[in-house]
Amino acid sequence: MNWKLIFLLSLFGLAMAFLTISIVPSTVEPFCWLLIFIISSYCIAKYAPGKYFLHGLMVSIFNSVWITAAHAAFFDQYIATHPEFLQATAGLPPDLAGHPRRMMLPIGAISGVLFGIILGIFAFVASRIVNRNTAQ
Repeated sequence: MNWKLIFLLSLFGLAMAFLTISIVPSTVEPFCWLLIFIISSYCIAKYAPGKYFLHGLMVSIFNSVWITAAHAAFFDQYIATHPEFLQATAGLPPDLAGHPRRMMLPIGAISGVLFGIILGIFAFVASRIVNRNTAQ
């Protein structure tokens, strides 16, 4: 495992954590993440020593730590630009819906794993493309 690569690629997540607090609206965010996933998967395919899927998974888990911490720390600013988060948690049982900031932790962890699977697949596919092109 190339932990330096994983950490460096997770800095995209740190940047997005702060950009989504006040600058990047939720309508643009998926396109930013798609670009980040493409760049990350290429870098993993190019510089990881193998285990491409696992590298992608770990990058997204690190991303989720950065994002969850930033969004929880700047909760009021985040909610001001992303009211859909409160709407999503409103349907939860009252014990959970009354604590939306605390709900960021399990939601962030689950999202990190789910998006990690996606990035892992991207990285695995990219490794097949990049390796094929560099072998020629």
